[in-house]
Amino acid sequence: MANKGRSYRRGSLSKVNLKKEALSPMILMMIVLLFCGFLTYIIPAGEFATVTKIKEESEKGEEQEYSVIDPDSFTYLERKPVGALDLLMSLSQGMQRGADVIFYLLIVGGMFAILNGTNALNVGMANLLVRLKKRTWLLIPLLMILFGCGAAFCGNFEEFLVFVPLVLACCITAGYDSLTAVGIIFCAATAGYGGAVTNAFSVGKAQEIAGLPMFSGMDLRLALFSVLLTVAILYICFYAAMIKKNPRLSGAFAYDRAFNQDKRLNLAKIPKLGKRQIAVLLIFVAGMAFSVWGIIEKGFYIDELSGIFLAVGIIGGLVGGLSFNKICKCFEKGCKDMLLPGILIGLANSAVLILENADVMASILHYLMRITEKFPDVLCACGMFLAHEVFNIFVPSASAQANITMPLMVSLADKMQITRQTAVLAYQLGDAFTNILVPTGGEILAALAICRVPYGKWVKFLLPLFIIWYVVAMMFLMFATKTGFGPM
Repeated sequence: MANKGRSYRRGSLSKVNLKKEALSPMILMMIVLLFCGFLTYIIPAGEFATVTKIKEESEKGEEQEYSVIDPDSFTYLERKPVGALDLLMSLSQGMQRGADVIFYLLIVGGMFAILNGTNALNVGMANLLVRLKKRTWLLIPLLMILFGCGAAFCGNFEEFLVFVPLVLACCITAGYDSLTAVGIIFCAATAGYGGAVTNAFSVGKAQEIAGLPMFSGMDLRLALFSVLLTVAILYICFYAAMIKKNPRLSGAFAYDRAFNQDKRLNLAKIPKLGKRQIAVLLIFVAGMAFSVWGIIEKGFYIDELSGIFLAVGIIGGLVGGLSFNKICKCFEKGCKDMLLPGILIGLANSAVLILENADVMASILHYLMRITEKFPDVLCACGMFLAHEVFNIFVPSASAQANITMPLMVSLADKMQITRQTAVLAYQLGDAFTNILVPTGGEILAALAICRVPYGKWVKFLLPLFIIWYVVAMMFLMFATKTGFGPM
């Protein structure tokens, strides 16, 4: 790890200069909060009426009520701009709203710290990298396929934060950088959300509201997912190869030298995996496998996953030879490492709450719909996609966005004579890409905080891939419009 005041040649930054240059992600989120507060003074308040619908659960014979908005019911309300106290209270309220994800991160951090205390993960990864030798690049497509499928089929996203420390250590050791590590995980997850195949949180919810058969139109979405993921894999592989050849081309070069060198695994002196360490790795793999099974078969979410990871940490620590006292100390350290990512997620929720409390969300959506209606028929689905991209900045939750926007999109699709399936496709694409570009989702800032990389460096790294993804999305949407992508 770099010493304070040490400088690097060719214009690299010292640790002191890094602190001056890098804008704290907390300051970035405070700027976002102030901007959201400013919007409440210039955007009129409005609302849509809600309609209660009943969904029949065929397997259990039960009926479940859910609410969606009435697309023809928009009305303006008296403006309710936020005051100074409202702005300050939103910090606490955002933390409370994001408490499930925040405490999940603390438990995940604690689990990894315990497993790292047994040295099983580090020794295991080091042995894997040695076996790969000059083929370490194979880690990139293999990991991205796993993360992409998790998102496309199971709707995983924030759960992948658990893997950031592991993938970061692998990338630093293999000669890549922290941007590669974040890209491997979240570019793959974004491709999975954009080409969602059986993601119940996005495409499943949207098709339910649109009155379409659940997960219908799978062939085109599988093709879309394959193209988006392939593009992401090629992009990350090309970037990683470039960085390995010349590390100074990395936007995160100085930051990795200053903050992430201690993550590098010592491949020169690698001990063989002991029986205890092998047992710890098996416990970790079994915990991950049980989590995936629970998500698919039982609908496990954050609470259940938190319990599983906590059990994995405690059992793994005991099997790895740690005392209860050592397990507690490791857990405390892991929680400390995840404190900043947790705060950032809370602040992201605060930004959304400010707009919700001022009743400007409906107005933003109303304006976006009016703009979308003016698109030519062949580009109407592209307009829907762009409208969702903008709205996703303010409502990053897939299911919440579907409840708000899909009734309007269905109405617009019927009016413009494009299929409802195409409208769902536009929604799922619009729900994906901005998740890893804008800070209001929270997860990407959390991942960058773990890697100690400034947000601006991530945006610069991501923009070329974003442009390619947009071209792919537009082409698929125009194809869906022209061919009458169905049913309906």
